[in-house]
Amino acid sequence: MSWFHSIDKHLLFTKNDKEDPRLGECVQLFPKGPLQEISSLDYDFAILGYPDDEGIALNGGRPGAQVAPTLVRSYLYKMTPHLSSSRLPKILDLGDLVDKEKPLAERHEKARQTTRFLAENNKPWISLGGGHDYGYCDGAGFLDAHKDNAVLINFDAHMDVRPTDKGFNSGTPFHRVLSEFSGHVDFAEVGIQNQCNSQAHIRWAQDKGAAVFTLDQINQQGLQPVLQSFMKGKEKKKVFLSIDIDAFTSNEAPGCSQSWTTGLFTKDFLESFLYLIREFQVCGIGIYEVSPPLDQDNRTSKLAALLIHNFIFATLQKA
Repeated sequence: MSWFHSIDKHLLFTKNDKEDPRLGECVQLFPKGPLQEISSLDYDFAILGYPDDEGIALNGGRPGAQVAPTLVRSYLYKMTPHLSSSRLPKILDLGDLVDKEKPLAERHEKARQTTRFLAENNKPWISLGGGHDYGYCDGAGFLDAHKDNAVLINFDAHMDVRPTDKGFNSGTPFHRVLSEFSGHVDFAEVGIQNQCNSQAHIRWAQDKGAAVFTLDQINQQGLQPVLQSFMKGKEKKKVFLSIDIDAFTSNEAPGCSQSWTTGLFTKDFLESFLYLIREFQVCGIGIYEVSPPLDQDNRTSKLAALLIHNFIFATLQKA
C-alpha cells in the first residue's frame, strides 16, 4: 500500500452538528501499510484516487485531471446523507496513488492489484481519475476476480480501444481489457459519438465481442431501454461501471479533456444508473477525466460527486 498516500484530513468536512451530519464524518483514512490490513476494517465502500493525467497527455489531450480526486472528494464529503437513507455509510478512503516517479505501466499494475483485492473481497469501490487509462486498471482488477461472471459497461463518447503499439495512454484501456479478457466478459460501450471514433476501432471491438451503442441509438431509443436490452439474462452477473465524464454534454460537464455539446444528460443517466444498481450487483464504479482547470463553476466535479453519492446510497438501500 506504500504507493498510496493518505488524503489531507481537512477534506473530511464536518459541521460539528449532530442534526446536520456530512459524509466527511463517515470516512476513515487508511494509513500506509500492507493492503491486506484493510480486511480487518469495518467499511461499506472504499474510495481510491488516481491523480494522474500522464495518459491523457500521451494521447494528445489537455491535462488537468490530476487535480480531480481532491476536488471531487471535497464536494462529496460536504454532502449530507440521502434523505431516504436509514443509516450512515462507512467509507474507507485508501488515499491517492501518487508515485509518479514510477513508469506509468507500474502505476497501472499497482492500481490493478488494489482493485483486484477489493473485488475478491466483495467490497464496493469508487475510483477517481485521473486519466481514463486507469479504466484498464479497474476493469482488469474487477475481471481478475470475476471473469466469466462479469459485465463491464463503459459510458463514453470514445471507444478507447486504440492499439498499444505506441504505449499505454488514455485511449487504450479497453483495447487492453478486450485483448486480455475477450470471451470472459460481457462488455458494452455506451454513448459512442460519431465524430469521436474510427470505424476500424468499432469493428475491432465488435470482433472481440463488444456491444456498441451510439449516442444516436440512445437518443432514438432511450438510455434505459438500451441498457435493459443489453442486460437481459445477466441478472446474476457482477457489474463494473466505467464513466468517462466526457460522455455527458458539455453543458453539464464542461470540465474534461474533450467535451462536446452532444452527450448524455444527468437526469437520464441517473435514472438508468439507479436502475443498474437496483437490479444488479454493481461492484464498483470509476469516474475519469474530470478536469477542474477546464471546468465552469466546478459543475463537472460536482456532477462526479453526485454520481458517487447516488451510488453509495442506492447500494446501501439494497443492503
